[in-house]
Amino acid sequence: MGIPSEMRDMWVNTRRRDAFLIPSPLEDEMRLKALRAKTCTQEGSRQGFKAACIWGAVSAVPTLTAVRMIPWAKRNLNYTAQALIISAASIAAYFITADRSILECARKNAQLQLALSRQK
Repeated sequence: MGIPSEMRDMWVNTRRRDAFLIPSPLEDEMRLKALRAKTCTQEGSRQGFKAACIWGAVSAVPTLTAVRMIPWAKRNLNYTAQALIISAASIAAYFITADRSILECARKNAQLQLALSRQK
């Protein structure tokens, strides 16, 4: 029984090959930069989602109130128009907030990298 010889040789060769590879400092730096960019993007999308939820609720209240109380809005704003008004506010809030937070995070990372390069 046991492990077939072909699989055993493949497993041994991959383990040995990885043991001799040592990443260069440039590769480590690029990996760290990619990790920071991914973190910034995730944080930006998280903050954008929060802002979209808040502004969706904030824009829904006056829109739905206006449709029920203002005669012009009753006549001219159907369900599609109401949904477009509310979703436009949500989408705008998402993209504006996500863009601002991603740029802020990138600025912090650039300042950190500049400070680290000055120390060397």
